[in-house]
Amino acid sequence: MPLPRGKKAASTAGSRLPKLSAKATENQEEASQVKRSTSPPQGAPKKRTAFIDITNAHGVHISLPGRKKEAAKKQAKKASSTSVSAKNPSNLKKSSSVSSEGTTAEKERTDVKEEEEEEEVVLVVEEEKPGVKQEEVQSDAAAPVEELVAAAPPAVCKIPEEFDIDSQNTEDCFMCPEYAKEIFDYLKQREEKFVLCDYMPKQPSLNPEMRAILIDWLVEVQENFELYHETLYLAVKMTDHFLDQTPVHREMLQLVGSTTMLIASKFEERSPPCVDDFLYICDDAYKREELISMEANILQALSFDINIPIPYRFLRRYAKCVNAGMDTLTLARYFCEMSLMDMDFVPERGSLLASACLLMALLTKDLGGWTPILQFHSGYQTSDLAPLVRRLHAMLSAPPDDKLRAIRNKYSHKVFFEVASLPLVDSDVLENALCQ
Repeated sequence: MPLPRGKKAASTAGSRLPKLSAKATENQEEASQVKRSTSPPQGAPKKRTAFIDITNAHGVHISLPGRKKEAAKKQAKKASSTSVSAKNPSNLKKSSSVSSEGTTAEKERTDVKEEEEEEEVVLVVEEEKPGVKQEEVQSDAAAPVEELVAAAPPAVCKIPEEFDIDSQNTEDCFMCPEYAKEIFDYLKQREEKFVLCDYMPKQPSLNPEMRAILIDWLVEVQENFELYHETLYLAVKMTDHFLDQTPVHREMLQLVGSTTMLIASKFEERSPPCVDDFLYICDDAYKREELISMEANILQALSFDINIPIPYRFLRRYAKCVNAGMDTLTLARYFCEMSLMDMDFVPERGSLLASACLLMALLTKDLGGWTPILQFHSGYQTSDLAPLVRRLHAMLSAPPDDKLRAIRNKYSHKVFFEVASLPLVDSDVLENALCQ
């Protein structure tokens, strides 16, 4: 059952939503994308800070306990130094001379100067403590540092030179070459927290076909708004996790999808679309209050933990291991995006799905199989990927559904190397590669 789409969105989409052009640079690895103007259209409300409707951040007065604690420490230090210096005859003479010769300028000296003098007084008192040697004071001060060093985690194991794919980016701090592998190992560990199962039995009003129609529509939204692919994948993940916990009526399914895309845009985009943009693409089928309320419901259902590992990030990482060309990476992206619409792939972990899609692309382009460097960085062997690769091949070999053409049309464009029109790898060649 298709989602409601009015004539308004179809007839005026060309004027308000930018379309994909031949000159688009979206498919380049790190190319910047054309974004909408940050100024709101005439008559539209200004864009608000992310989550302001949920947290009421504009009315919250944040207290900084650290500063109060620091001020209290300074007062305690000043009191202790004054009491100790009062017992010291030399300090009494010094303080009396200062008080007798005090001037207006000395009373108005800055806080920085006062702190420096307080530190000097404390040091003098520590030096004059009877029976305490300077070495003992230094050892006491160094004790916490030694404890921290002892409690520090061990050094990260050195990556073998033949498997090192990050040393070439040592001059680029944005690539995080020192701990890039640790980042993806951490994302892979987090996948265990977000494992899903087939939740359709919990949804009496929905079926897999309705979900596929929703994903097909979200792909169009991502393309029209020129959003990042990470935004699309994250929106689909949040939709699945919300549907796994909350029964949704079919009339509200599009609201769920558009709201998750809004949340994902706030999380991923530099210039996310505003609420009115998502109300518009839904042909004003929902009210503003409904979308904001759904945003709160989704975030609460997910416990505000929306940093869900997505296969798209793993796919880019693993493609880098074999220096895959942009055409090969785009082919793997096509396979991965097609899997979003199939309910059978919802339970699969993102790293495993990305690995299977890349292996399919390598075999389709006759670029070899799953190499040792891919095994090292992904943690998977060919035997781990074989069942999922066979299921992907069966899905892509099935006759296409004319109602679900968004992804195929998208990857049939020359910007995406027309990878949707490439023939699939022969099943016999596939089996030979998987059985090695």
